[in-house]
Amino acid sequence: AEPLTHPCRPRSRSPPARGRASNPYQGSLLQDSVRRYLQLPADQTVLILHAKVAQKSYGNEKRFFCPPPCVYLSGPGWKLKQEQIKARDLGEAGFRVCGYMGLDSMGSSLMETQKLSFEEQPDAKGFSCAKALYISDSDKRKHFRLVLKLFFSNGQEIGTFHSKLIKVISKPSQKKQSLKNTDLCISSGSKVSLFNRLRSQTVSTRYLSVEGGAFIASARQWAAFTLHLADERCPRSEFPLREGYIRYGSVVQLVCTATGVTLPPLVIRKVMKQYAMLDVDEPISQLHKCAFQFQGSDRMYLCLSTDKVIQFQASPCPKEANRELLNDGSCWTIISTETVEYTFSESLACVREPVSPVPLIAALQLTGGGDVAMLEVQGEYFHAHLKVWFGDVEAETMYRSPKSLVCVVPDVSAFSSDWRWLRYPITVPLLLIRDDGLIYSSSFTFTYTPEQSCIPGQQVLSDVPQDSDRLLDSIHQEFTRTNFHLFMQT
Repeated sequence: AEPLTHPCRPRSRSPPARGRASNPYQGSLLQDSVRRYLQLPADQTVLILHAKVAQKSYGNEKRFFCPPPCVYLSGPGWKLKQEQIKARDLGEAGFRVCGYMGLDSMGSSLMETQKLSFEEQPDAKGFSCAKALYISDSDKRKHFRLVLKLFFSNGQEIGTFHSKLIKVISKPSQKKQSLKNTDLCISSGSKVSLFNRLRSQTVSTRYLSVEGGAFIASARQWAAFTLHLADERCPRSEFPLREGYIRYGSVVQLVCTATGVTLPPLVIRKVMKQYAMLDVDEPISQLHKCAFQFQGSDRMYLCLSTDKVIQFQASPCPKEANRELLNDGSCWTIISTETVEYTFSESLACVREPVSPVPLIAALQLTGGGDVAMLEVQGEYFHAHLKVWFGDVEAETMYRSPKSLVCVVPDVSAFSSDWRWLRYPITVPLLLIRDDGLIYSSSFTFTYTPEQSCIPGQQVLSDVPQDSDRLLDSIHQEFTRTNFHLFMQT
């Protein structure tokens, strides 16, 4: 965000109203817990990956969502919580995580949802996917969300988590896409999934994924890739990225969002009846068949062979120079994907209620200045039992709506006892904390950065004797002319 300024002199403040009459974590006890958390964060993260569009089923058919919605559990807090349950409850099975996933507004019956069983992966993450979810033609909605309910196997509820909005489509568009209908177009910098079906058989579906730093074709897990549009006029080594919608014939780059592993520059081609169309430049649409030719190669395409990803050389079409014949493994289906991540920490709190709704911070906006600077926290799933914390300092917080909280920015003296001589930035993490001590971390930080004003003829003193009133007064006068930049960043 652009730097904003306000005078940095400390202001007199009345203590913020805490509103925790029944909260066991009072005053300094809660602050001590936050300090311990900041020293050793024990977060629990729920990551939901899903497609941005879903094809509707008709009649008795079941068009299962492809790629299937996936859930990953990560963070050291899961193990700590499970150890707490294990120590309290007898039996080995009581601390396992299980869950159910379904469509929103489907009712409370578990028969209408799919049960999830989590397995531990080599990277210690828990993983599960819902392979049998679909939306029928009796459901007339144009958009819906997925609902994930998590429990420990002793029956203790963890919480309810929602996906992002999913658009319902009847079938892949066969018409030439217009940029006026941007809902179905794919833009540079967005996330996509690629999958392949040999002879159009559902059981043969393979997803492009990354394992051990290498690209693979997986029947179980899929990776989200950021699809970048490249400037093909520049040398390949520079590969500058540009904005816009992806068209066939464009040079693109696929970057795995989880690992950062990247494929070489590729030219994306439209596929029709197993032919790569070399002269098509229309925008790419959801669930289109496409092929990826390695830039500058002699008809070499990205291809899968069982669980391996290889290069395949297409055959020229003797009758039509603008077509090249592909094999089944070189024909990919492309679809946009979404990711939503919920992070919380129960390790230091006496949490008896579900952790949901888990707030999500999307942006920060600073207003005001002088003695009072106000920070608006924008996002989703906010409620009146949340307080904004700047590191281990609680801010006076006002609930505005489920999408907005407003707080008073603590002055810099709350973080530095020697603020009068401060010549370096102070960065603190931004947290949201529920009344019962449950901590919701975020990727946002808040930075106080001093900017020295240049005063002609005045020398900035680096070593100041603390017993010199004259020098202290001089520094205080200079300091009051100094502004602090406030940076809000992820």
